[in-house]
Amino acid sequence: MARVHSVDLNTKVIEMKNIVKKFGNFVANDHINLTVHKGEIHAILGENGAGKSTLMNVLYGLYRPTEGEIYVKGVKQEFDGPGGAIKAGIGMVHQHFMLVQPFTVTENIVLGMEPVKGVSLDMKKAREDVIAISERYGMSIDPDARIEDITVGMQQRVEILKVLYRGADTLILDEPTASLTPQEIQELITIMENLTADGKSIILITHKLKEIKASADYCTIIRLGKYIDTVKVADVTEQDLASMMVGRNVTFKVEKQEMEPGEVVLDVKDLVGLDYRKIEILKKLNLQVRRGEILGIAGIDGNGQSELVEIITGLRKGQSGSITINGEEIFNAKPRTIFLKGVSSIPEDRHKHGLVLDFSVAENMVLQNYREPAYQKHGFLKKDAIRKYAEEAIVKYDIRPAGCYNQAAGTLSGGNQQKIIIAREVNNDKDLLIAVNPTRGLDVGAIEYVHKYIVEQRNKGKAVLLVSFELDEIMSLSDRIDVIYDGQIVGSVAGKDADENTLGLMMAGGTNHE
Repeated sequence: MARVHSVDLNTKVIEMKNIVKKFGNFVANDHINLTVHKGEIHAILGENGAGKSTLMNVLYGLYRPTEGEIYVKGVKQEFDGPGGAIKAGIGMVHQHFMLVQPFTVTENIVLGMEPVKGVSLDMKKAREDVIAISERYGMSIDPDARIEDITVGMQQRVEILKVLYRGADTLILDEPTASLTPQEIQELITIMENLTADGKSIILITHKLKEIKASADYCTIIRLGKYIDTVKVADVTEQDLASMMVGRNVTFKVEKQEMEPGEVVLDVKDLVGLDYRKIEILKKLNLQVRRGEILGIAGIDGNGQSELVEIITGLRKGQSGSITINGEEIFNAKPRTIFLKGVSSIPEDRHKHGLVLDFSVAENMVLQNYREPAYQKHGFLKKDAIRKYAEEAIVKYDIRPAGCYNQAAGTLSGGNQQKIIIAREVNNDKDLLIAVNPTRGLDVGAIEYVHKYIVEQRNKGKAVLLVSFELDEIMSLSDRIDVIYDGQIVGSVAGKDADENTLGLMMAGGTNHE
């Protein structure tokens, strides 16, 4: 249901007219128009690589438009960089946060604009200012906590407070819920409501149609760099938005047939593991995944999912227990050994564990396989073979822009970076595929394809371990669902019998008998 909110349609705070942005011969934005009013939440919707972030980077001064005009509160602007946009009252929270990890919350928020007392920094006033802003907009934070010790949701609040501290009237939020739990998403929507009630305007880039319906007043749709339409969110359905975004009807339901699971591929017994604080977070956890089966792990973030996957894949040492793949022990083995034993993984953090951002798309495609004879001879890479393999994957998985095999992976959109990882890990064709939030940052059309490929692995007799904070994704894909709570599997239900109430109860520590 769309929100009920009074937008001041007489006050235009942002106007982008016929914006064109070219990179060489590639046209990322092709004559796009955008108008945002005071007190409005305006969503920008489009497929991965459609040009949404590019358009916002133009507005924020990171890119200069090739053609077109920008007006802020009726005044024409030509930004030379983000400094000009900030002075004009525009702030941007990027998809991947730009925070100094060892610094405190307060230090990050005031960085570069610290209050001074005489010739010294006045950190007492800085702390007071941060608390005042956070309380004004209902953003509870610990001003003295270090960034490296707080959750992703809290880090996002710090990014928003940084923007507000600098006096922004218009906030650009780029994929703000990509890494958030359902509870954090609801908290963010409440924060956005508080901001617009205070007269701020928000431009929201997101692929999540439910969030657009729950929070936005208007939505502008972009497809392949072109303006499609601007609609009042209350007047359209999620299906309408999806169809306008991808240019075809999208199926939200995952099609899969019943299968009889085969022998056990992954067997985890009495697994004990510690978190970053050296506190026991996995408490003799047990689970099994069989051939021809998708096992979904449902749970609230922080109950041991990340540690479980990192121990299975060798990225973290476990304290005790047993992990076998096809009967072979891999507990605390090296990641390379585990990969060769038959495990591929779509990681939780694509930048930290999934990609080398400075490497090309083609090089990232063969990160684990470059030693194979198909891709090297006498220690020299067969670049033509690698390029051909990458180009085929780019077409099959619709990685954009087409022909990007030689581009650095870090230059692609977050959604297309995710597609590179999915293409590589699915093509590895291992006995076990571990998929952690596999559709994070993807549009509904891409999600449809990813779900198809995951089901395809299961239909080929592979075992799939799916960890996702999207409960809809868990319920629609999984043959069986294990619920994790406080470091243990507290219940298991068949995917076809699962419902949100039962799973939600178990995720909160109840049982499926209550």
